[in-house]
Amino acid sequence: MKKLLLFIAFVLFLFSCKKESNTNPETLPNSYSDQALGKSANDMLSDVKYTTLNIQVQYMPGYELEATTITNLTTYLGSLCNKPGGINITQTQIAANGNTFTVDSAAITERINRTAYTSGNAIAVYILVTDGFDTSLTTLGFAYRNTSICLFGKDIFTNSGGIGQVSRVALETSVLEHEFGHIMGLVNLGTPMQVFHQDTVHGNHCNNTHCLMYYAIDTHTGLGMSGLNTVPVLDSNCLNDLHANGGK
Repeated sequence: MKKLLLFIAFVLFLFSCKKESNTNPETLPNSYSDQALGKSANDMLSDVKYTTLNIQVQYMPGYELEATTITNLTTYLGSLCNKPGGINITQTQIAANGNTFTVDSAAITERINRTAYTSGNAIAVYILVTDGFDTSLTTLGFAYRNTSICLFGKDIFTNSGGIGQVSRVALETSVLEHEFGHIMGLVNLGTPMQVFHQDTVHGNHCNNTHCLMYYAIDTHTGLGMSGLNTVPVLDSNCLNDLHANGGK
């Protein structure tokens, strides 16, 4: 198990996590969903305002998330978020792009295509899965608004599923759950730390190299083992932070 987790961290190390705040010029029609990353951490975790979580996944042709990835994400969020009304995930295809992506271009694509927004007793999160690469050539995904995530589907495909590579499900799950960690305010990004464990050199990440919120977890450096089914998990410090901020 330890060797598998170290291997996953090595692949992820090549593509360091890029956490971005909402600095783009593309405003959304729903003001709640147009806030800084981490702003809705308590709303995601608790059931005080929102009892249901709706997740809209929009993917470009050829990059639909695996069904097992969706199941893994639902289980992960269900173990952390108090959402008695349920967690609902839908996937739809949107037009291809094929270009490199920045935070601004992801925001533009979201602005054009997103239809699910927070309202009533349901908080909504948007996930864009692109057919392009990150301009830095090191990132497999990033969270960039309080309810917005971008995954680089082409990069994920290139670095998974082949001989000597990690399974696609393991890589998708690792990157997606890591980015949701940022949406939920980790580390020190809207969810206060109960004890200090922030890797300040790498921003809002955990200083535990075995934790899901370690900065390299959404990179492609070490996930190279075919058939790998184990992904990193949140350590006790991150779990304690989420619980203290309204999570399970």
